[in-house]
Amino acid sequence: MKPGMKPVVGATPRVVKSDQEWRQELAPEEYAVLRQAATERPFTGEYTDTETVGVYECRACGAELFRSATKFESHCGWPSFYDPADSDAVLLREDRTMGMKRIEVLCGSCHSHLGHVFEGEGYDTPTDQRYCINSISLKLVPEA
Repeated sequence: MKPGMKPVVGATPRVVKSDQEWRQELAPEEYAVLRQAATERPFTGEYTDTETVGVYECRACGAELFRSATKFESHCGWPSFYDPADSDAVLLREDRTMGMKRIEVLCGSCHSHLGHVFEGEGYDTPTDQRYCINSISLKLVPEA
């Protein structure tokens, strides 16, 4: 986690690795986003415009996070989903970095940073939520 960020309170990750193990398994840019809560530049991620049918997994631990059926075009520069694959697929916590209050989205299995969730933006989705997720946090497994 980036300096100043604390572990998730009240939740224990199912996948636990040392910082050294994460650094060995993840490319530097993956580590920066997943373990230090960095953000990839908008419109640069591999899944921003992807329409492939499949499941989006956590790039760090392989847990199922989102399904392509809930992905929608938000024109924000990052892949957007309106609902996680399962109720415990992600964890949410308050994020007051960047001088504003946001809701951070973390992998429910390994507590890696995925992005942020926003509400009330007026998108025509069933949940009125936009899970704005870094492509580099995800791995798409196409449907067979």
